[in-house]
Amino acid sequence: MKLKVKKYGKLSGEITLPADKSITHRGLMIASFSKGKSSIKNYSKCNDCLTTIKILQKAGIDIEENGNEIIVKGKGFSGFRKPFEVLNCENSATTMRLMAGIFSSLDFETVLIGDHSLMKRPMDRIINPLRKMGAEIKGKGKRGYPPLYIHGKELKPFKHQLKISSAQVKSAIIFAALNTEGETFIKEPFRSRDHTERMLHLFGANITTRDDSIIVSGKSPAFGTDIRVPADISSASYFIALALLTEGAEIILKDVGVNPTRTGFLEVLRRMGAIISIENKKVVSNEPVADIIVKGKQELKGVEIEKKDIPRIIDELPLVAVVATQAKGITVVRGAEELRVKESDRIEAITKGLRKLGAKIESTEDGFIVEGETILKGSYCESYKDHRIAMSLTIAGLIAEGETVINDIECVNISFPGFTNYLKEFNCEGIIRI
Repeated sequence: MKLKVKKYGKLSGEITLPADKSITHRGLMIASFSKGKSSIKNYSKCNDCLTTIKILQKAGIDIEENGNEIIVKGKGFSGFRKPFEVLNCENSATTMRLMAGIFSSLDFETVLIGDHSLMKRPMDRIINPLRKMGAEIKGKGKRGYPPLYIHGKELKPFKHQLKISSAQVKSAIIFAALNTEGETFIKEPFRSRDHTERMLHLFGANITTRDDSIIVSGKSPAFGTDIRVPADISSASYFIALALLTEGAEIILKDVGVNPTRTGFLEVLRRMGAIISIENKKVVSNEPVADIIVKGKQELKGVEIEKKDIPRIIDELPLVAVVATQAKGITVVRGAEELRVKESDRIEAITKGLRKLGAKIESTEDGFIVEGETILKGSYCESYKDHRIAMSLTIAGLIAEGETVINDIECVNISFPGFTNYLKEFNCEGIIRI
């Protein structure tokens, strides 16, 4: 399916966006190996999270969906059962990597596969540390491409220094360590998103965090609890960017998760000169939550984004490129080579897409360079079946002159079902599915 967009006259309103994908994934998994019943309210219903639910159910976990709430009846790690089939993680790398950590410590064999995109994503970054714990896990070739073959067994604790900051790698190790006797130490170069650690504290697990270090005490149980998932800040970023670039815009995004390990996009925008208000701050289920208020159009300037910034803004970098086309001066992104092994090569995908719209952007080995300000002009763009690219180019099309068509728009359902409908709720005209 294709999406046709064009510039519109108004962007205004107040809305609550869908629940956070990352937190939902972790809530489901942690509840599954906790003891007792857990309630997850306002969970994400994106394709990736629905995939996690299916995988857990096939591994013997009792999960019931009831409207906007999901009930997980955990029995500890002993509640998992050997699946009777190969487990398809579809497009969700989070599902594959985190579940690999869980399955590595369980006494049965598991095979994890994915869709065409996921089968091309390297898994060595989790395979190597899990093997150091004694796990029997293998993929294809030196990079460990799926399928992943896991022969679960008793693991041993260890001390691990992550080469790159990755919440997925860190979480896979933590989940394996929770079912391992002794203490496992994990250290990362820069702090990555910490939803796993926060949620484990909420469930009563024995885990200690100190700056960029984590200590996991294995074989100490977690206990079922009730949680509420905030709105996803990654989803909110598209509306924040659009409002900043739209004359007369005024939007309020309600109850958004503003975990400091996820607010790198807001901080980069502020460095560019944006004024963004954060109001009604509170803590919900051990996560900071607030309303985000944005008015436009704002004058922005180019900035430099370094490797230390990347873990807290990795998902929003294609959108940064879009914003940078409208900022005065040069924006440079470095240290983001991980973008090349996402659902697409996001460095090349966003570079090619924005060039078609007339942007002055050059790709580099580990990022991109954008020269602004540029008047974008509508064109035909490929999403490369990558949800982040599709949504970023939609925003670019909504500020461009003329019409823009984005191919394969249905991929947005991976993380943000109803994306275009939410745009319409903000009185955003000019969105047509074709």
